[in-house]
Amino acid sequence: MLSLRAGAWSKRGVHMRISRFALSFFALLAILLASAPAPASARQADDCGGALPFGQIVTCSAITDDQQHVFTVTTRRDSDTLYARLIDGSGDPLSAPLTGPDGEIVCRADDYASACQVGAAGTYTITVSLAWGFGTNSYTLSVESARTPSTCTRLDNAFFSFASPGVTGTLPFGTAATCFRFNQPAGSVLYLSDPGGAGDVRGQILDAQYQPMGCPIDAPTTCTLTGPGPYRVILAESYGNASDYTLKLSRLSQSVGCPVIRPTRFGDPGSAAATATVSTNVTCHKLRAPAAGLIGMRIEPLQDVSWILYDDAGQPICEKYQLPNGRTCRLPAAGSYTLLVRNQNTWGDPVTYQVAVPALYANAGCATTTGTSWDQAALLVHQTSRVQTNCQPIRGTAGDRIITYYAPTVYSQVYAWLVDSTGTEVCPDWTGEDGCVLPATGRYRVISYVMEWGEQGADATYKLQVRRLSTPEGCPTRTAGSYGLTPVPSGIRCRILDVTAPGSYLVKAVDVRNYETYAQVYDSAGQRVCGSPQCNFATPGRYTMVLLGSQTNTVIDNDFEYATVFLPAVPSLCPRVSDDATAIAGHRGEFTGAGQIQCLELSSPAGAKVIELLPGNATGAGQPMVTVMDSTGNWVCDSSYGLRQASCELTGTAPFYAVLSTAGGYPTGAYEVAFPRIDGAPACPVLPRTTDGATVDTSAARFAACFSIPADEHAAREVFTFRRTAGTGDATVSVFDGTGIRYCRSAPSTDRTFTCPLPAGPATVILEADGVDATYQLTHRAA
Repeated sequence: MLSLRAGAWSKRGVHMRISRFALSFFALLAILLASAPAPASARQADDCGGALPFGQIVTCSAITDDQQHVFTVTTRRDSDTLYARLIDGSGDPLSAPLTGPDGEIVCRADDYASACQVGAAGTYTITVSLAWGFGTNSYTLSVESARTPSTCTRLDNAFFSFASPGVTGTLPFGTAATCFRFNQPAGSVLYLSDPGGAGDVRGQILDAQYQPMGCPIDAPTTCTLTGPGPYRVILAESYGNASDYTLKLSRLSQSVGCPVIRPTRFGDPGSAAATATVSTNVTCHKLRAPAAGLIGMRIEPLQDVSWILYDDAGQPICEKYQLPNGRTCRLPAAGSYTLLVRNQNTWGDPVTYQVAVPALYANAGCATTTGTSWDQAALLVHQTSRVQTNCQPIRGTAGDRIITYYAPTVYSQVYAWLVDSTGTEVCPDWTGEDGCVLPATGRYRVISYVMEWGEQGADATYKLQVRRLSTPEGCPTRTAGSYGLTPVPSGIRCRILDVTAPGSYLVKAVDVRNYETYAQVYDSAGQRVCGSPQCNFATPGRYTMVLLGSQTNTVIDNDFEYATVFLPAVPSLCPRVSDDATAIAGHRGEFTGAGQIQCLELSSPAGAKVIELLPGNATGAGQPMVTVMDSTGNWVCDSSYGLRQASCELTGTAPFYAVLSTAGGYPTGAYEVAFPRIDGAPACPVLPRTTDGATVDTSAARFAACFSIPADEHAAREVFTFRRTAGTGDATVSVFDGTGIRYCRSAPSTDRTFTCPLPAGPATVILEADGVDATYQLTHRAA
């Protein structure tokens, strides 16, 4: 493509038929030949030569060998700028130097019509010849002048209106350039549109001295007219190809031709919203603002357009991609502004959009003031226009930390932010904390709207909860409970946790089906302290637990009931369970409701290794989630790996506790569990190394059995076999060494043989079966 820069035409993507370096010798030779007098035999008697008027296009069908076609052009003005275009055919390279009256080369005609600054008025010569002095070609030649053009179309004041269709025309093949002239006040700002067309049409604006102003006409941009006029536009197709064009220069400063829009009240803007369609160019709107201050910019569908707002002097005020949010704009004064909307549709299709400009500095259309107590119902907000903006006032005291939660009732996207009485966002910068601290006592407003409607239809609805995080009101109070008690579910998104002693606590929320909802805990100032399921409180006091406290894009209604788990991290008054592996006795318990947490005190000392045993057919609440901790509340292991898949070494300070809870979806149910110690040399019956081995009877009251293998009764690799000989159900077998490390574990089965490598020393074998009546035969032999 083509642009006029620094007095010369230039190409955006240069393509040369022949390398300049390859032609260096022949180019020099061509210059010498062009400068020398032409022999009479080289001149042609047809019309490929002679006087060439500006604007005329000459096509010569052939030039051969040492022929020279000499043309003369005459300019009547000193320091003229000439645009000489030579388009050669498909033959050998051409040379076309332009020389002055003194015979000196001033510039060259080429296919880019590069701008050529000449000296005194007079006649100049263009000599067309073959660059190498031999071969053949054809060409098209034309010349245009900036100061004395062949024609120069006048652009009147109406042309600069945004309502003007512009000037359309066609550039014939080979045209050097075409000229337009106009006058506008110095300092005017113009919006330059892409000339379009099938080719690469572009141009440049010249000042009163015919010098380029640095205002390329090739893509949408702005241009400030520096210095007094008159001005000229030189327009051309970059490669001389034939092309249609539309020249459109709209005045941004004191713009005319734009439909008027005005700041609207909150709520449905009705007829105050404007509708327009933008295609390949831009559309404009004249904003008449009665006062300075913050406005909103509501354009839908926003994803398909971009926008910029200019003041009446043509200077940009704000735009879609302006930080921090691109949804508001501060008007510096009352008066007129120009809004330009540009098409950004991915497929280039025309976009029909709506636009409204809510006056954020005013209160007209706001809803009734609401409180910030947590026990009041969520607000249901209606939006009946795609460009509607809603306002929800609140009153606050300096230092209050306010948080707003918002969520659509049907899939869509909602925006909401807190502003002061002037419409200025109270907390525009991210601090890492939740909520926003009010700088002063007074009236504040939550501004909100649905941006993406989804499937909401003509009435988009969403919910708002505006709440105070600091010293909150309306939250039910909970004190630390006891293990084994079942908390009572209730509604409201928050809880006051009354901490009477510092320390670590188990804190979480589960619904009536025992599914956990993540919660965060805040101090009295509304700053985050911790998140579920465990919190460390440095000092006694009142803390606030909020469901999904940091997720402002959620609304949890008051009818959502959940149980609050609030327990000291270190259990107390827990039933003690045996660790005797000789006669494994399971502990039987039952969960009676959502959120119930139970505990068991383990008998094993620090350093011992234990495992968790369950009936193989246990399901739901019968497979509790188990966490082992020491007497200081430190985590030791849990059933996700150590207790069930390997073994758990009791590190820390005794006594140790197993804390039991149920998974989501299983709020109630009975369970049976055992925690035998498996390190050392347990006094379990010896598993005979005989064909019959040992027989194990299982039942609902006895689902596991332990056997020992002395050090001298097993090889480095032992083959174990178990099979059910009576009853129902499956079993699994695990083998441990004398240090309590699990070496092997079989899959559940009724009949299985597996090989297990064992280190030197005694070994322990645990059979874990379903809690049903059955008989198993268990044997081992050297591999």
